[in-house]
Amino acid sequence: MKTGSSKISILALVLLVTGAIDSIRNLPTTALFGSSLILFFVFSAIVFLIPVALISAELSSTWPEEEGGVYSWVRHAFGDNMAFLAIWLQWINTMVWYPTILSFIAGTLTYLINPELAQNKYYLISVILIVFWSLTLIGLKGLRTSAAFAGFCAVFGMIIPMGFIIVLAVIWLIQGNPIAIQLDLAHLIPNDWTNTESWIALTGIMTSFLGMELAAVHVRNVDNPQRNFPRAMFFSVLLILVTMILGSLAIAIVLPQDKISLVQGVPQAFNNFFEVYHLTALMPGLIVLLLLGSLGNMVNWIISPAKGLLLAADNGFLPHQLYRLNRHGVASRILIMQAVLVTLLCSVFLLFPTVNAIYWLFTSLSTELYMMMYVLMFLAAIRLKGKFSHLPRPFAVPGRRIGYYFTCTLGLIGCCITLFIGFFPPAESLQMGTANHFRLIFSAGIVLMLVPCFLLYLRKQRKTKC
Repeated sequence: MKTGSSKISILALVLLVTGAIDSIRNLPTTALFGSSLILFFVFSAIVFLIPVALISAELSSTWPEEEGGVYSWVRHAFGDNMAFLAIWLQWINTMVWYPTILSFIAGTLTYLINPELAQNKYYLISVILIVFWSLTLIGLKGLRTSAAFAGFCAVFGMIIPMGFIIVLAVIWLIQGNPIAIQLDLAHLIPNDWTNTESWIALTGIMTSFLGMELAAVHVRNVDNPQRNFPRAMFFSVLLILVTMILGSLAIAIVLPQDKISLVQGVPQAFNNFFEVYHLTALMPGLIVLLLLGSLGNMVNWIISPAKGLLLAADNGFLPHQLYRLNRHGVASRILIMQAVLVTLLCSVFLLFPTVNAIYWLFTSLSTELYMMMYVLMFLAAIRLKGKFSHLPRPFAVPGRRIGYYFTCTLGLIGCCITLFIGFFPPAESLQMGTANHFRLIFSAGIVLMLVPCFLLYLRKQRKTKC
């Protein structure tokens, strides 16, 4: 029998989960919606963050030896074809997500060069491609120290800057400086719940919670998972909510809504605080920390999504040539394909009048695709509860079957609301023209991302018949 030396503590699990989900890059997106973001953060945790954590934890503990995650769960429930759709959605959404975090890196870097460059689309495209291809080349060499590097970046590039901006905001309030939002009860709760503009905040907030299911694979590495895993998830959710809410408010109180840049909002807010507190000398060092945090986040995601596609390639959905690994054990051809796709997606930057509009489009599209995958995950979870009821489950959602199905239902409600709201942009803030214009482009983007999946499915069907 193995010893418990490989077990991890509750604190270690909390740090792993928080490091994977929490990101200072998302703060400007949620800050755009002012004081009402508090209520929507709590609502999003109830109907999405907590259900994803609990359901994925139970499914991970049921099939502890399988590394496929969502691919394996959907495959057990609905077969290979639906499993391929699920893993395709999980992978293709990252192709759309890459330009958003890379544009954040490019926008942050301008504070060391020229802040006005943040609105220059050609500058953004150049930096995005240089950084992404550089990280891809590093990934091709193998990243033995990636975990340690990512942990270092999480502490110095995410936790420290996020804690710092919250402290600066508290001092700002204590000193009685003017704030850009209203924090009274009347403004904390939206007046008109039927107004879709009030619900648009969900897209940005849900984006902040994507990926929670990836952390659940650690459930088998925790002592007494039935007791300790829920505690770790509780503290993780609490830490994520507190830091995201307070960090978003820190930006919202110092920057008027129409002045918040989704690409450059974090350094903007720090710069405003530093000018008032006469701390502008700290700005270059802070920029380095923000860049470090973003690069560490990118290192985690460059290789990980490609592993899911390896399973699809091995099951005949992709050309088997993509399954080949290089001498470092890396799926090199898939990484190169990723880089080419991101390069093509960057051409979209030239089609929109503002950088904020591009950033929101990519954020919404990435969230929409990921939510489709979560719908499949929750539907698979419902089917698996009955289909494999005989399998032992080291961790089970509290409340037995009623609690399990109720949690799945909450998750599905959260996903469906987000999928619907994704078609309603904050047009006035982002200067995107008419809502119908956005919906047309948004719908075309979704179809464009799904067409290759359908073509690959048809390719496998033809090969099977031959």
